[in-house]
Amino acid sequence: MRIRQAVMAMSLAAASCSSVALANDGPLGIDKKLNFDDQGIWKRSNQKALMGVLIGGEVAGALWEGRDTRLGRTFFQAIDATVIGVASSEVLKHTFRRLRPNQTDDPNQWFESGGRSFPSGEVTTAAAVITPFVLEYGHDHPAVYALELIPLYDAEARMKVHGHWQTDVLAGWAIGTLAGYYAHTRSESLTVGVLPRGLTVGWRKKF
Repeated sequence: MRIRQAVMAMSLAAASCSSVALANDGPLGIDKKLNFDDQGIWKRSNQKALMGVLIGGEVAGALWEGRDTRLGRTFFQAIDATVIGVASSEVLKHTFRRLRPNQTDDPNQWFESGGRSFPSGEVTTAAAVITPFVLEYGHDHPAVYALELIPLYDAEARMKVHGHWQTDVLAGWAIGTLAGYYAHTRSESLTVGVLPRGLTVGWRKKF
């Protein structure tokens, strides 16, 4: 059920991404450069701020709650997912070396020097951070599914500033979701396993 809900969310994202641009080319036939927009909510500075809030928030939440609470474990799972997702996206970027829309008008430029478009690392991060929370709390509190709007926003924003093609952001979303699912299924957090116990018991207990 949870996997199906995650897949449904990504399917909605695919429909959204394909609706904002006429089909052109690329591996799914949906890649096309959008009209450039670096204003308002789409400003690049806002995208960077979002990444800072997501990463800083998961670290602060994990250290504050500790590993022994439900919320704390979920924060640590989000950190695990982020590390796994970002590492995976970096490997794929170096493997496929796809040129970004701000480098070319052709979405079929793969294996080129300086290409780092596929997949989107930021959308991967956004999906990785929110997925453990969606899986952990979505059944009890359906409003938590609204967190899926975060990677959806980031996907749209990255395309509007010509940072990525449609298939880049969809791949990033999928990688982040899978990383989040894997982290959530583990009985012990990878991060907890490598950090000293003093950093994982939770600052909340010390005050």
